[in-house]
Amino acid sequence: MAGPGMFQSQNLSLQQVLAPQLQQSLLILQAPLLELRNLVQQEMETNPVLEELADPTPEERKETDSEPEDDKFKEEFDQLAKLDDEWRDYMAQSGTYGGRSRAEEDKRQFFFDSIATQETLQQHLVGQLNQTALSSDDRKTAELIIGNIDDNGFLQTTPADMSMNTGIPQEDFELMLTLLQSFYPPGVGARDLRECLLIQLKREGRQTSVEYRIISDHMEDLGKRRFPEIARRMGINAEQVQKSANNIAQLDPRPGAIFAEAPQNYVLPDVTVEKIQGQYQIMLNGEQIPHLRISNTYKDIMSQDGSGGEVKDYIRDKIRSGKFLIKSIYQRQQTISNIAHQIVSRQKEFLEHGPAQLKPMTMVQIAEAVGVHETTVSRAISGKYISTPQGVFEMKYFFTPGYQTASGESVSNTSVKGTILDLVKAESGSAPLSDKEIVEILGKRGIPIARRTVAKYRTELNILPSNMRRKY
Repeated sequence: MAGPGMFQSQNLSLQQVLAPQLQQSLLILQAPLLELRNLVQQEMETNPVLEELADPTPEERKETDSEPEDDKFKEEFDQLAKLDDEWRDYMAQSGTYGGRSRAEEDKRQFFFDSIATQETLQQHLVGQLNQTALSSDDRKTAELIIGNIDDNGFLQTTPADMSMNTGIPQEDFELMLTLLQSFYPPGVGARDLRECLLIQLKREGRQTSVEYRIISDHMEDLGKRRFPEIARRMGINAEQVQKSANNIAQLDPRPGAIFAEAPQNYVLPDVTVEKIQGQYQIMLNGEQIPHLRISNTYKDIMSQDGSGGEVKDYIRDKIRSGKFLIKSIYQRQQTISNIAHQIVSRQKEFLEHGPAQLKPMTMVQIAEAVGVHETTVSRAISGKYISTPQGVFEMKYFFTPGYQTASGESVSNTSVKGTILDLVKAESGSAPLSDKEIVEILGKRGIPIARRTVAKYRTELNILPSNMRRKY
């Protein structure tokens, strides 16, 4: 049995092998285009021997994009990537893995800090509060309420509890809550979904509507879509309840969510696939990546006899680091290109006819075809996008298991989900398809699938059970 000293020695040797150049190369492989550009620019700031060709000629571009010397680099890179993955698994199991280094965390924080922030719901409410004439005590009370409103716009406590915790009269909290519930967005400050929807209807002057009565008196039945029961109790027909339920569905159940949405970042595809003269052509987007080379000035310094030993050692180290960076970028582009070629060769039916024709494909299959480790494929497609005639997709979209049909044809999970969605869209509103009926239809089409799998896919597609899809 291995002793603790052996594990400590293994940890130390693995860390020495993996840092720092491998960590840099793996970060380059995994980084999306814009993040990669920032990484390269940071490296250029710390390595004086690197220079960028501002407007490279076709010959210079070909030179910077061509394969660097050292034929073993690709093989070594993949071996080290595999070792890194095994090392992470081992350290995670031993509980001693501390995550990213301080320098890596600083770089990642720099990227996050570069993303434009947007106004939060709480800031928006305080802004409206500042435009309201209030005493200092009322303002303090209102701010306490805002502090207890979550990102969806709901109050997470009660006026009674806030009064008990602060000593401020409950009536003051009730008064300020009524004020805040008049702010934008409509429904903010509600204590539950029922109150949220009623506030929105009040703001529209619909206190006497059927919708208001349904929410006020029959919220539980509405949630379970018991339309006939609601109709019986209200003395109206089920069709009227159905129509009112459709109107209620247009209200916002999470009024504050619009402020919690992530910023709309533009997607920049790493790969573009176009059909030219009947053939699919694959083009890598390299315009965002600086074209680097080792400065001739520093090469000349290395060749001069008058340069001191310390100077030469420094420059030699920087040249070695620069070459490794250039090789890593080249290897990243080659790996992504090879994976893209495999996707195109295996998914031509998808490129022609869309997602319904997506074929099953796993990372293991592509790794074997490209000649790299599976973890390298996983890193290479992480956060990368590919532009196709069918639209822009994440590269990981194409990796999905599937089913073998009765005729021997392979069908991906995505295609099966698309078929289920199409069946539900085409079903009769008065007699929606049950999961069992969907299983039978797919079985007749040669797709063997379990009922629980249909239920799982239906849930992932946000499709309600058949009894809740019925229309009156």
